[in-house]
Amino acid sequence: MNVDHFDFDLPQERIALRPAAPRDSARLLVLDGGSTHDRIVSDLPSELRAGDLLVFNDTRVIPAQLEGTRGAARIGATLHKREGPRRWRAFIRNAKRLRDGDPIDFGNGVTATASDRAQDGSFALDFAGEEPVELLLERAGRMPLPPYIAAKRPTDERDADDYQTMFARETGAVAAPTAALHFTPGLMTALKAAGIGHATLTLHVGAGTFLPVKASDTDDHQMHAEWGRIDQATADRLNAVRAGGGRVIAVGTTSLRLIESAAGTDGLVRPFEGDTSIFITPGYRFRGIDGLLTNFHLPRSTLFMLVSALMGLERMQAAYAHAIENGYRFYSYGDASLLLP
Repeated sequence: MNVDHFDFDLPQERIALRPAAPRDSARLLVLDGGSTHDRIVSDLPSELRAGDLLVFNDTRVIPAQLEGTRGAARIGATLHKREGPRRWRAFIRNAKRLRDGDPIDFGNGVTATASDRAQDGSFALDFAGEEPVELLLERAGRMPLPPYIAAKRPTDERDADDYQTMFARETGAVAAPTAALHFTPGLMTALKAAGIGHATLTLHVGAGTFLPVKASDTDDHQMHAEWGRIDQATADRLNAVRAGGGRVIAVGTTSLRLIESAAGTDGLVRPFEGDTSIFITPGYRFRGIDGLLTNFHLPRSTLFMLVSALMGLERMQAAYAHAIENGYRFYSYGDASLLLP
């Protein structure tokens, strides 16, 4: 499809620079069948049904942005995918000053050697020493806020908490699964009381999630791979919920993409561990999910294409126009939508 179909005008003041406080006070636009109504996230127990299951991504964001030097040249690195115990693939700022074999000094005793430049301009970085790379990043890295926030304000201490979900457990993401940022212990208690369950899976979100679609046709866009895992017990639970008449509601596009990667044409979810580069556009037949809770996405993005595949392009264009007109806050720290086709 022509990528222009997924474009829309978004006023800059609609981009949220901080999350709602408390988190579950964010607004919630509900698209349920043919109806559209305005709620807040804490209303979620009344918008779902007893027997439904919310599926969260338990990945934990690492301090994946690094600033360093190669000789006199300043080099910026954003890690986006682990390739080995001490090796990460990274997007590089000022990459023209970097060659295979060059060392980069990131300060605080953290150094890495660049190699294996890829067609997309990224390098592999091999971190020196014997300390776990996670400890090195805690010393030298900072939280990788999305570019549309980082361009407007610097990262600060609040972001270390704000940009981490209450489910964060498995270290390895370089971007938060932001739909889950809206959840609080109190909301989880209310959902449980309403008979709504939850499960977790792991997809380590990569920085490629923020890359613009440069192709003019969706068929020509290449997704970056991300590593994910669904264990046997979780797959069995998802299948049991649907077999019992409940709905599987993915919390975030990352959860949805991993479930769909693990689901067969028979609609059954199977254990999964490995890379996925699934790209969902209109015409896709969903296999493993029945709904999605997600934030509001960028124009021309793969994520707006995904929600348009779930609900229909015209429906999502109208919903986003409603959200813009009614002051909803967009992107990672913004408000949410509940999409029930």
